[in-house]
Order: sequence, then structure tokens, then C-alpha cells
Amino acid sequence: MSKLQSDAVKDAITQIVGEAREKKRKFTETVELQIGLKNYDPQKDKRFSGSVKLPHIPRPKMRVCMLGDAQHVDQV
Repeated sequence: MSKLQSDAVKDAITQIVGEAREKKRKFTETVELQIGLKNYDPQKDKRFSGSVKLPHIPRPKMRVCMLGDAQHVDQV
């Protein structure tokens, strides 16, 4: 695996969302992102844990993962 630049991820997401707006579909579209963290034990380290209250819940057992950098932390 290689490291991704944040601009490349933002551009890809912008392109996906733009294409989704152009062609309406009769189902809910989702985007899944899978990330592997090297040398990180989720049971031991809780650096990435936190909670965010969403304005509405579309599904009762839905899970959401939010990724951001220091700039996004300041905005939240």
C-alpha cells in the first residue's frame, strides 16, 4: 500500500458526489472507505475514538467514521 495525499482523496470524493448529483438513482448511494493502520492496536490505543451527534439518523444501526486533520478538529 502507498500513502495517499489528502488532495487526491478530496478530489475523488468531489468527483463521486458530482456524478451522483448528475444522474439520479432510485436507491441510496453509499461510499465505503477501508483503511489499514500500521502499528496500531485498536484495543490498546484509543487515540481515534470519539463521538459526534448527527442531525438525524437514517438507519437505526448505522455506523459513521469521520476522518480529519488538525484543521478539521478546529472546525468541529
